[in-house]
Amino acid sequence: MSNPTQLRAIIIAAHGRHYLAEADGAKLQCVTRGKKTNVAVGDQVRITLTSPDQGVIDKIEERKTLLYRSDQYKSKLLAANLTQLFIVVATEPGFADDLVSRSLVAAEAAGITARLILNKTDVTESLARTRERLQPYASLGYPVHEVSAKAKPDEALAVLKPLLAGQSSILIGQSGMGKSSLINLLVPDADIAVREISAALDTGKHTTTFTRLYQLPELGPDSSIIDSPGFQEFGLYHLSEGMLERAFVDFEPYLGQCKFYNCRHLIEPQCAILTAVAEGKIAKMRHTLYGQLLHESSQTLY
Repeated sequence: MSNPTQLRAIIIAAHGRHYLAEADGAKLQCVTRGKKTNVAVGDQVRITLTSPDQGVIDKIEERKTLLYRSDQYKSKLLAANLTQLFIVVATEPGFADDLVSRSLVAAEAAGITARLILNKTDVTESLARTRERLQPYASLGYPVHEVSAKAKPDEALAVLKPLLAGQSSILIGQSGMGKSSLINLLVPDADIAVREISAALDTGKHTTTFTRLYQLPELGPDSSIIDSPGFQEFGLYHLSEGMLERAFVDFEPYLGQCKFYNCRHLIEPQCAILTAVAEGKIAKMRHTLYGQLLHESSQTLY
């Protein structure tokens, strides 16, 4: 017989070692047993109730995907069971190519579809330049969807809703790109939800420092969107050499064609990747990033 006080739930917010789960529409404040903090927003979990609205996380169900970033010392889980990642950029302020590129590599390594959203297309003076900057990503096969969340909300919804239907998506990007405008457009009562979550997790006023999941039932079952705090750095220290070369979609046609089977694609002779870079088939910027990430993965201390 199943435990009558044990529930299946989904983690909808995390702040430190405090979690908020949702089970059958009810929200539960949760903690993990011991000091483990390996729970992510989007995780399907089993919870033992300790009171009507509180519980202990007993088990994390097997994850389909897990997205995380890491530095030299530790890794930070972003979300679990995602099917899709949206990188939000804007015409202004300017976005960092490094962050976009790293996000794409992280999505590939985790087996998650990646797309770009260009927001604030109403700022026309920098639109052409921004489109030009996004062209290298589009040419790699990553779709770029143009919206203006504030100036043309209805058109933005028409673009985004079909993309979100039936998907578990996350929005990531630097601060100032208009992520919160997009969330407020897609989830009209997001502000109220954030206040509720902040109160439940006792985060004080730091409402932007936690990741949170919103269900999108009007877009069909299994439709949800996760908003993550804006961040400037996306460390990928956890990716091994083999994972890295496969996470660059532009490397794929050339893998296995190098003279040496253990080629690192940095300075080796007769390297198919380096030849492709020299011939302009792989962008120099991408290969430089690959070299950086390879260096980082050798620095890991955990």
